[in-house]
Amino acid sequence: MIYIGSHISSSKGYAAMGRQALKLGADTFAFFTRNPRGGSAKEIRQEDVDKFLKIAKEGGFGKLVAHAPYTLNACASREEVRTFAREAFADDLRRMEYIPGNYYNFHPGSHVGQGTEEGIRLISEMLNENLKKEQTTTVLLETMAGKGTEVGRTFEELQSIMEKVQLSDKLGVCLDTCHVWDAGYDIVHNFDSVIEEFDRILGKDQIAVFHMNDSKNPCGAHKDRHANIGQGEIGFDALYDIVHHPDFADVPKILETPYLPDPGNPKKTLPPYKEEIAMLRGGTI
Repeated sequence: MIYIGSHISSSKGYAAMGRQALKLGADTFAFFTRNPRGGSAKEIRQEDVDKFLKIAKEGGFGKLVAHAPYTLNACASREEVRTFAREAFADDLRRMEYIPGNYYNFHPGSHVGQGTEEGIRLISEMLNENLKKEQTTTVLLETMAGKGTEVGRTFEELQSIMEKVQLSDKLGVCLDTCHVWDAGYDIVHNFDSVIEEFDRILGKDQIAVFHMNDSKNPCGAHKDRHANIGQGEIGFDALYDIVHHPDFADVPKILETPYLPDPGNPKKTLPPYKEEIAMLRGGTI
């Protein structure tokens, strides 16, 4: 089973996200748990969740991928930023239990001059403080492009975080195609070799989700600029092959590609997800 979806706005609740996913031809999706550039989170209504669970069951949805806000930086140099990260992380995991058994994805963070080792220590410290034996949510560390002082630019850095976490069975990895390409992993010409390296360091069964993004940059640029499917340096063929790779057939694939100009109104942009989902399912551009 191939599960493909995209980011969907959570502003109107869970049932609305489920209905929108069906309109896009998706059977999974990602959503922000709270304002991605801030910290506020909307109240969750059980009635809305129940409606969504019915939609998801009837639609044959795979696992969902919640995304932490971009402002969550567990290894920031400022204590107040780390405090927000711990509080938002704990609250998000509590809220995730409304939809048990799904994924919560976050960017490991930027150490802001403290050094990678200190960043790894702080990230693992936050995880150890907040992961619980009874939680049903799997927390995913996202692979990063290596922009600035980002932690998680190599498989070894992710492994260093995970080995310091006591409840490591509650962890997994979200492999972002744009990020690993920009980090220097050639997934166009050597995808199987990249996966072999990942398997040696972390174990390929740790890959729980793929973010499917093309890249505006050459391999190793360390810039993280997403492109639409087939319009970047990675290209359609490589991305299609990843979606349909037999080792990851049932792993959710989430699109995070840029909106495109509206042909009828140059001041507006439109989401490309319905077309890109169909492309990646059917193999045609």
